[in-house]
Amino acid sequence: MILNKDTAKKTAALLLQIKAIKLQPNDPFTWASGWKSPIYCDNRTTLSFPEIRTYIKENIAKIIEQEYGKPDVIAGVATGAIAIGMLVAQQLNVPFVYVRPEPKSHGRKNQVEGFLEKNKNVVVIEDLISTGKSSLNAVKALQEEGANVKGMVAIFSYGFEIANENFKEANVKLHTLSNYDYLLEQSLDNNYITEKELATLNQWRENPSEWKQ
Repeated sequence: MILNKDTAKKTAALLLQIKAIKLQPNDPFTWASGWKSPIYCDNRTTLSFPEIRTYIKENIAKIIEQEYGKPDVIAGVATGAIAIGMLVAQQLNVPFVYVRPEPKSHGRKNQVEGFLEKNKNVVVIEDLISTGKSSLNAVKALQEEGANVKGMVAIFSYGFEIANENFKEANVKLHTLSNYDYLLEQSLDNNYITEKELATLNQWRENPSEWKQ
């Protein structure tokens, strides 16, 4: 869910400006999943730009306080959301933990790293939502540690219907600073793409796993 249209537009414009999101409808990327995609998103790029990471940190913190109240703990999903999660936790002056994709195979075999007491209210931070599976895996790990997960806030979402279904099924609230619709709007307004490329990008989102150029 997008809460502020102006924030969504500005976030999309900033991500495009620093090439955290790249659009290549005519020269698709290949994701780790094997999907062909005209878009590639690496929001860790924002960390290299102090003004932009500050903007993202402050607006995520604003959403959290507005929607959930001040949480006891902020949790970042490894690895992409560890840094931005720490910045948000610092902004709110609350403890921080992060969640691995799976438990370590040695030592204490932790999946949740950091000090997390049971029954604490936790908000999860993500950098990017695609299908939502890895994000919800982190939520499950936190719940198994006794956390009360209030919801999740992410920088960007592709807006796939499968993600909406997965979050609904898991009964987890999701808010994002921006999404694919606002990205396309900003891309067209700023001449990053043509009308023809816009049509291709819309077509991809309808069935990304089967899309071919």
